[in-house]
Order: sequence, then structure tokens, then C-alpha cells
Amino acid sequence: MLRYSLLTAGLMLGTSAFAAPAGDLPLMPWPAHVERPAKQGALILSDNLSISISGDDLGDAANRLRQRIALQTGWTLQPQADKPEKPTITMTIAKKVKPQPLPDSDESYKLTVDANGVNITANTRFGALRAMETLLQLIQNGAENTSIPWVSIDDAPRFPWRGLLLDSARHFVPLEDIKRQIDGMAAAKLNVLHWHLTDDQGWRFSSKRYPKLTQLASDGLFYTPEQMREVVRYATARGIRVVPEIDMPGHASAIAVAYPELMSAPGPYKMERHWGVLKPVLDPTKDATYTFADAMVSELAAIFPDPYLHIGGDEVDDTQWKNSVAIQQFMRDNKLADSHALQAYFNRKLETILEKHHRQMVGWDEIYHPDLPKSILIQSWQGQDALGEVAKHGYKGILSTGFYLDQPQSTAYHYRNEIVPQGLNGVDILADNDSAQSWTFTMPRLKGKPVEGSFTLVKSVTGWRGFIDFSGKSRRAVNNIEWRDDNQVTFTVDTWMGETRPVVNVENDKLRGYFLVGNARYPISGARLNDVPKGIQPTVPDADRQANLLGGEAALWAENVVAPVLDIKLWPRAFAVAERLWSAQDVNDVDNMYTRLQAMDSWTTVSVGLQQHSQQQAQFTRLANNADTLPLQILAQAVEPAQYYTRQHLKFQAGNYHQFEPLNRYADALGAESQTVRQMDKWAERLISDAEDSESAEALRHVFTRWQNNTSDALALSESNYQLKAIKPVIQEVDKLASIGLRLTDLVARQGTLDDKEIASIQTELDNAAKIQDEVVIAAVYPLEKLLRATRNQ
Repeated sequence: MLRYSLLTAGLMLGTSAFAAPAGDLPLMPWPAHVERPAKQGALILSDNLSISISGDDLGDAANRLRQRIALQTGWTLQPQADKPEKPTITMTIAKKVKPQPLPDSDESYKLTVDANGVNITANTRFGALRAMETLLQLIQNGAENTSIPWVSIDDAPRFPWRGLLLDSARHFVPLEDIKRQIDGMAAAKLNVLHWHLTDDQGWRFSSKRYPKLTQLASDGLFYTPEQMREVVRYATARGIRVVPEIDMPGHASAIAVAYPELMSAPGPYKMERHWGVLKPVLDPTKDATYTFADAMVSELAAIFPDPYLHIGGDEVDDTQWKNSVAIQQFMRDNKLADSHALQAYFNRKLETILEKHHRQMVGWDEIYHPDLPKSILIQSWQGQDALGEVAKHGYKGILSTGFYLDQPQSTAYHYRNEIVPQGLNGVDILADNDSAQSWTFTMPRLKGKPVEGSFTLVKSVTGWRGFIDFSGKSRRAVNNIEWRDDNQVTFTVDTWMGETRPVVNVENDKLRGYFLVGNARYPISGARLNDVPKGIQPTVPDADRQANLLGGEAALWAENVVAPVLDIKLWPRAFAVAERLWSAQDVNDVDNMYTRLQAMDSWTTVSVGLQQHSQQQAQFTRLANNADTLPLQILAQAVEPAQYYTRQHLKFQAGNYHQFEPLNRYADALGAESQTVRQMDKWAERLISDAEDSESAEALRHVFTRWQNNTSDALALSESNYQLKAIKPVIQEVDKLASIGLRLTDLVARQGTLDDKEIASIQTELDNAAKIQDEVVIAAVYPLEKLLRATRNQ
């Protein structure tokens, strides 16, 4: 229904051309240029549609297209002639190229739909494959027929490298699940599968030369060469490259178990089950280490035809290097000043091995070193600061910070994550008539060092602006500064942790309150500074150097992910990352994105076969011991998994930060964010701005009443399975919030007010409800807070 409404709304607009921002069609990523004819119309489809492809052989792509049209329409399509006279869909490819996609493959295409049918032209097969996905998104089952709107699309990607990292090392991912994600990638026009095959907790591909890797360090869960070739074939047919990753010299515990003689310390070693940065590291001084590396590269190069091979290189704990007398002597003999220089020495030799096998090196931030050639590619988990330095010095880079989909985060946060480092636009330059106040802060975390820094708020004749300085990171502008009274202030800023919203009281030169990181509250403390601090300016490469930024990759690390919930974590959220990498920079309207994302959610379920909904239903059924899971579905409207790395850190504190921690909680069955809460936030804002907005008031009342009516059924289910008992307090809190919500909605609708004492009492209840319980957060607290603030007697 949503997809049909989205389309029909567009058909009523008349003549329109959209280059950017995105328009009203259910398309994602949004194309480079979309034009609608002055005379509106639609091409009506039937079960005898036909397809003609010329210029290149796309294998079974035409059959896949027909199968998916059948899925979307529910038809059994009539057989078509080998060479239909008047095909419904005509596809013309200008030149025949090898089927293997490459980093510079041409993915551009043009698609026109009019009364004569569908016409697609593309320079290569890769553009034709992207056009097919756009076409499938356009097919609509309307009130009277199935049709495609008349439209003209001219499209090409902004960035050539648009990837998804799948981690098969921490938790093994079966072949069929990987193939399904490749289908999802193709639907989102992602074009690089980064396959993380080795890590401390497992070695996931069989080696002829070093068989003990899988015999001793895989728990019997690994891929054969033929299975890996099958993944490559499957991806290639969909225009997707596969870049394998073997982690060296760190993240090497699995190697240590199988071949301890390659390590920098003698061991003994056993299979590593815990997560984290661990000590086993390859010995860069041994010839045997490079014999091993050469064998691994040789075997992978024979399977994976892509010109790039990922060598990891991140998070090297240098303890074993520092404690080894022989390694320290080697460093002195070779004038290697420190561990970073030793790793660069290792990488130079590794680069020579890769070159011998006609492969180029990809690695994480830590491999960046001026001794390495400009042909290497840096993948950044450390963020735009690091990526800006890489590009500035002539190295190529791709971004993953801000695209970590294993972290529950709002889709909007990923969507705002721009690849190219952004400047401050003078936000931190103070004019003579500006007044500024600066505050230090310390935010303890559940694991790791506290986050420290300062923020500065500047008042000028035009209002408030500000910036924040996190220790060791470049200065960032802050947004949405709001003084809630003389002493409480809030603002927003996107950080490496997620969307971050300080809610702080500033009084008597002391700072207290919390940082809302995603949806999780982290208490902070601080004090006033006498002067505005000096900060680190962002590194913004000039226009020429920005060409070194090739794109980015979403990452799905698997500490908290197993195959039965894989699709829940990835889809449809990955479409927002795909759009940031494909579409123009100014395609950035968040509300429009969410509307189209809902369309992608339903489309991928039917057309692509993604399982985000069926996987959730299976998890709810297991938890409920019953196929009637409606109470858990309704409860899910109010709650979200604790965002950022909060869940992992809670497991760490409880001693459960390991491979066998069951991922069977209610939190594991939830998507990253509640769309109901997001909509409630909109209704609350509209009602606050217009007390006579009866539609918003009724929508809020309807949700709160539904939650109240759900309480008894949800509580009954919480008694049916020990794995659900932990969320009983959550159910009871949601019931309380529903009562508060009904009262506040009525108050705002009639412009009533509460006295300070009652506001404080309700705020205390909201603060209690906001606490993390069994790794979930009741996100409904936040629209209720908006309603509560609106009842204050100004």
C-alpha cells in the first residue's frame, strides 16, 4: 500500500525533473537524473511480457528478471519467443566485456518507460544489471493493474567502490545465507563483497599447503575452494566483485593454534573464544612467515579473480614483538624505530608477494606508511580524519567508520555519513560581538577508556552555534542547540559512536547530565573552562586529492551476529549506505529517505527474498513458544536494542564477551530502530506546534492505547520462556509510559500545563524508563519527553 501511495502521489505532480534531491518514486539508491514527462501515464504489464537483450550475453539474468517479476506480481508468466517481435523490455548493451567486474567497470545506464515499452541502454553488462534493479523497483501493483510509470532515468554511481563486509570468522555464515546477501547487495547496487575469512576465533577456508588451519582452528566450519568459487560465480553474475581478507600480522590467534612456529612467542596456544584485541602476532623476522603468506596469497588468487586482496593489518598488539629479544635485535639491525616501522617492513615484503601474484593490497588504517607504494588502498575504521590524511598524501582510501551495521544505529545516522571530510565553515571563528562558553567533559564507558574533550557554545546576534573537541580527534560543528531553561542545554553531533546528544546542566561552573549515544544514556561530568580551547582542524583534501576517495563499505562484524538474525541486522538499513555511495551528495533529505526505505523493505522481502521479517518472526516464535507473536510485535514498537557498542560492552562487564554467548535475547530479534517511535516523534512535534492537529493527537492516542491493551498478553508470554522473563520489567514500564502518554497528549491538545513538581515527578519516571534493561532501551521515552516539556508553564 505504501509503495502504491508513493507512486500515485508522484503521478499527480505533473511535469517534473529530479537531479537531486530525491523525488517521490520508490527508488533507492536515487538515480543521478530522473525526468517525468508532461503527459503522465503508465505502461500496463501483463503475464505475456517479453524481454530482448542484445550486445552481450547476460547469462541467466533475463530469466532472473522474469522470475522476480513473477514474484512481484504473483503471475505465472507465459513463455516468450526466442526473439520476440515487439518486446515489452528492450535492453541494448553497447560493448561486450568480460563478465568479471573490475574497479573501473562502467555501471552507467539509461532507462526509459513510455507507451512503447521499456528501453534500457548501457555501455556494458554492469550498467544493464543495475538498470534491471531500477526497473524492478518501479513495477507497481496498483488498484486496477500492474504498471510502470512513464519515466526517463539517466544514472551512474558517484563512487566506484561500494562495498559490504561480511564477517564469517567470528560466527560462521552458511553459503546460502551469503548468496542471499549478494542478492540484496545487487538490489542496492552495492558492488564489492568484502569477505572477512580469518580472525582470532576461526580460520574459514581450507588450505592445501597448510591443512591444520581448518583441522585445528575452524571447529569444522569452513569453506572449500569450490564453495568459494561458487560465491565468486554467483556474485559475478550479479556484477559484484569479491575481495577476500586474511588478517595479518595481528588477529592471528587461529594461525597460532595451527602453526605456533610462525608466531612471535612460543605459546602454547589454544582456540580463542573471547572477543577483543589479542596478543598472538606473526613474526616478521622469519622466512617461514613469508612462505606462509605467499602460499595463502597464491591459493586465494587462484580462487578470487579480483585485482585486490585485503590483508587486514589492524589492531596489532605489539607485546610479543617488544618481549622478543630476537625481534628487538632484528629491529636494531634493520634500523626499524618502532613497532609501526616493523609492521611497515612486514607489509613491504607482503606487497612484493601480492605483486608477484598480480594483486594489489587493501588494508585497514594501520598499514598506512610512506614506505608503501601509492597502489595500496586504505580502508578506514578510524574515520574521516584518517581518511583525509590518506587522500592528502596521494593514497587511495575508502570509508567504513559510520557504516558499521553490526552496531544498532538509526538509519539517518548512516545516511548523514559523508565520505569526503567536511570543513567547519568558520563555525569556530569568533567575532568581536560573540560571547562563548566552553566546558570540559568526561564520559566513562562500559568498556575502554573514558571519552574526554570539551565543547564550546557561541552566542551571536543570529543565535547559537557551537563546536565540540573530542581528545585526539578533529573539531566538529554541533547542531540543534536548545536551551531548555537557564541551566540545561542540549545539542546534537554525529560522532564515531553514533548520533550523540548531550543533555547537560551547567551551573556553578560544573557540568553534569548525560550524553545520549544513539539511544543509550552515558552519565558525564565536567567543568567550565576560562578560555576557548584550541582544537584540531579537520583535514579536508583539495578537489584533486578528493578523487583518491573511492567510496566506502558497510561493515557487519559478527561478534553479535549469527546467521539466523543476519538479515535483521543488514536490511533494509544497508540501502541508506548504498545511496550515500551511489547518489549525489545533495540527495540527503532524511524524511524522504525513510519513506523510500519502507518501500525497499517490502520490495526486498517479495522480489529479492531477503528475510528480515521472516527471521524476526522465527525469533519471536521461539521466544513466545507460540506462533501468536503479536504481543511481541506490538512491544517492539516501543523498544530498540541498546545502540552504539552498548550491548557488547554489557556482555564484557558480565563476563560474556565470547563466541558462545547466546544471541537469543529479545534484543537480538529487533531491528536497529523503531519506526513507530520515529513517527511518534513527528506526531508529537506537530501537536506541539499546532494544538488543534487532531490527526496527530489521535495517532498518538491510538498507539498508547494499543500498548496498554497489549500489556496482559505480553506479560503472559514473558512467563512462557525463561529467555523472555528478563523483559517483564520492560513490558510493565511500557504500560506506565502509555498511561503517561495518553495524559500528556490530552494536555498538549488542550494547551494545558503542569506545575514544576509534577513535571519533575513525570521526568523521574521517564528517566527510570530510559535505563537499559536486558540490552534494550524503551525509545518511546523521547517523544514523551517532548510532550512533557510542552506542558511547562512558560
